[in-house]
Amino acid sequence: MTRAELDKRPRDVAAMFDAVATRYDLLNDVLSLGQCRYWRSVVARLVAAEPAAAVLDIAAGTGTSSRAFTASGARCVACDFSQGMLRVGAKRLGAGRRADAERDLVSFVAGDALDLPFADGMFDVVTISFGLRNVADPQAALAEMLRVAKPGGRLVICEFSHLPVRALDAAYQRYLASVLPAVAGRLSPNPGAYAYLAESIRDWPAQEDLARLIRAAGWSSVRWRNLTWGVVAVHVGRNPGGPGGGGR
Repeated sequence: MTRAELDKRPRDVAAMFDAVATRYDLLNDVLSLGQCRYWRSVVARLVAAEPAAAVLDIAAGTGTSSRAFTASGARCVACDFSQGMLRVGAKRLGAGRRADAERDLVSFVAGDALDLPFADGMFDVVTISFGLRNVADPQAALAEMLRVAKPGGRLVICEFSHLPVRALDAAYQRYLASVLPAVAGRLSPNPGAYAYLAESIRDWPAQEDLARLIRAAGWSSVRWRNLTWGVVAVHVGRNPGGPGGGGR
């Protein structure tokens, strides 16, 4: 499947991730030079889920990030539209040493970010990492996340972004367009998925532009910080329907 054919159609994007599910976490480690672990740790600290809190992890893939959110005793729903990713995640969870305890805290649910299969106001925290740019309508997805967040609930988004120095960002984009697919071609059963990844990062809004998109979807108190010099940015916001929701 070519990138032009993909065009962010949900079934095609899901099929693309199904094809790389078994090696997805390994490839993330290799291609990010281990930085993905640091990014996940920052997201976990920002999610800061309290005991018995309800967390929704959208585009959760195999649930690697979801398990980190349950360290305090919070419950996490790992939601993804790739059935292959969810199957791999559930299998790994069941094979782990702490399988019984973790199974009680992490559940895997198939769902589309544009039509989440949850009632209004269910979650204390809604988070999505490296998935928002794969959605056909990011602003509609952000509004859907707001719908399922409790009044005063929080949003944490981790996404690839742009280096603030234009010359460095141009060099980074060249790396993504050439080196990343070449390396992925040796390790992945679907190297075309990583060519798509490079193109989707190039076309993604810069940090401040994404912050404006989040505010336009109804979230308040929106701010962001760069990680790894801006290769990744983490944006946070709050559902303005509860305490602390002002400051749009």
